[in-house]
Amino acid sequence: MTGPIAEEAAPMEVAIDTPVKTFIEVTEVWVPEGEKLVLAEGNYGALDGFEEASRRESFARDEGLPGKAWAEARPVVLKQFDGSYFKRTEAAKAAGLTSAVAIPVFDGDTLKAVLVVLCGDDSERTGAIEVWAETDGLLMLDDGYYGAAKHFEWVSQHTHFPAGQGLPGGVWSSKTPILMRDLGSGYRFIRADSAGKAGLTTGLGLPVPVPGKRGYILTLLSARGTPIARRFEIWDARSAKVGKANDAILIDGICAREGALWDEDNPRRVTAWQGAIGRVLGTGIPLVEGGKPGLAAGYDSMVALPIHQGGELSHIVAWYL
Repeated sequence: MTGPIAEEAAPMEVAIDTPVKTFIEVTEVWVPEGEKLVLAEGNYGALDGFEEASRRESFARDEGLPGKAWAEARPVVLKQFDGSYFKRTEAAKAAGLTSAVAIPVFDGDTLKAVLVVLCGDDSERTGAIEVWAETDGLLMLDDGYYGAAKHFEWVSQHTHFPAGQGLPGGVWSSKTPILMRDLGSGYRFIRADSAGKAGLTTGLGLPVPVPGKRGYILTLLSARGTPIARRFEIWDARSAKVGKANDAILIDGICAREGALWDEDNPRRVTAWQGAIGRVLGTGIPLVEGGKPGLAAGYDSMVALPIHQGGELSHIVAWYL
């Protein structure tokens, strides 16, 4: 990847400091401890009851949603909790949470962590968290959560991508995260017409390396009214890019408050343990922060997700609200 995909967008939000309903309500990081997954950290906002239930919980392999992603070594989408293997159903119902996506982070065959995002559901909440899987040489929709974007969901279920085509196909062929602007008008985004009608504006696609030969791609599609994030960043940590130093360079990004973040001539650089991105470099596991001062551009919360490929931490993607 050499630079931003497609033309620069206008600012992602009009009134960037006006409180809005977000697409994702809760984000958690579960890490292996012996034979169990335990909660490392989470951002629960005001959902204290669900946080309390979560901090009492742990998951064996194939138990609950995090355990399912561990055992099956793939991203897992769960669109309803009642009658499912989800263990915190009552607490989720009380908190208004209705669906979740679990993303395992593997380094080769070793599970480093499972990132879980949980969403609510109403007639206004629009966005997309999609999992695309390789099938017979094409990427097909494995599953996804779209909130109120029902027509876009239908279009996605009937769309497939060869390598190099669209956001999922571009990620698949390059094996790198890709950030797309102007989804409703961008010529590179194959579903542009339905994306525009759904109000989707910005898309982040990333590979999810797992054991085995099947490839998985995760896409996060953010809408202006109920954003997944107001700031996206892609950091390149490959030794071919940064040398032997345990550093990462910002290679693309967009922010509602600061505009374009990518600067090929003078890229931002962090070292291991320097700030939030540096912590991910140092640990190799996802980071979730909320309600802490000092985040980029004055945001209240962030998620940073590492990608391990070829025996090294290759990239970090981050999103902020």
